[in-house]
Amino acid sequence: MIHSMTGFGKSIAKHNGKTISVEIKSLNSKQFDLYVRIPLVYKEKEIPLRNDLSKILERGKIDLYITIEESAQDATIKIDIARLKNYHSEIKTLASELNIEEPNEWFNILFKLPDVFKQEPEKLDEAEWKAIEKAIDGAVANVLAFRYQEGEALKQVMIGNIQKIRELTLNLEKFEAERIDKVKTRITDALDGLENVVYDDNRLEQELIYYIEKLDVNEEKTRLINHLDYFLETIDSDTSQGKKLGFIVQEIGREINTLGSKSNHSDMQRIVVQMKNELEQVKEQILNVL
Repeated sequence: MIHSMTGFGKSIAKHNGKTISVEIKSLNSKQFDLYVRIPLVYKEKEIPLRNDLSKILERGKIDLYITIEESAQDATIKIDIARLKNYHSEIKTLASELNIEEPNEWFNILFKLPDVFKQEPEKLDEAEWKAIEKAIDGAVANVLAFRYQEGEALKQVMIGNIQKIRELTLNLEKFEAERIDKVKTRITDALDGLENVVYDDNRLEQELIYYIEKLDVNEEKTRLINHLDYFLETIDSDTSQGKKLGFIVQEIGREINTLGSKSNHSDMQRIVVQMKNELEQVKEQILNVL
């Protein structure tokens, strides 16, 4: 089976009146690249969290967002009474010095001043962190399910491309005999067109055999078919092996390029172009395989 590196997972948990929301987004990347946005109070948990996720998600550009919302009655925001009294005292002193009336709407003025409201510093709550971990596990499970589903879709597309390349490889055979005959005819016609030139028929035959052997593509076709079989075998393995599939695709590309350079026949070269088109589609899909 194969897995895509593209995935999304979300999970929500409740704890002591708080709503814990975890979202994980995953895109393709050569390495494991994790961006974490987590409440400051739990920052010390980030490194072990990174280590755990790297083992599970393996590769990809991962964004992890953890948000915690408190209910209104559990909010920890309080009024800074000392600061509020200080503001009040300063305004009264200023009014006296400037010989102006004190404001009537004290609360409207004071509550708009900076830092009148303060939030009590939070403490790390292990029980709450356990609830967060449970939410993370749920989000990760959803990401893995998403990756599997996407991977199955990628697999079917790539299998279709590889099978098409196999069909095109077999289609080359019907042009090979014709190609050899054309090469022979072209060379002999060119020699016959030369005036006052005498050549050795045996030597010509030897040169033709040498030239035709250089154009023979049976070895390339055999290697190409073997690479295609290996690709299908690997894509059906128990674990997702995107990097290995990428290496196999490189070998397939080399054999197709060699076929193109040795074809020396318009119909065969058209088939090679079709093979390259199918392979390019496989390369695009491979970039997203875990």
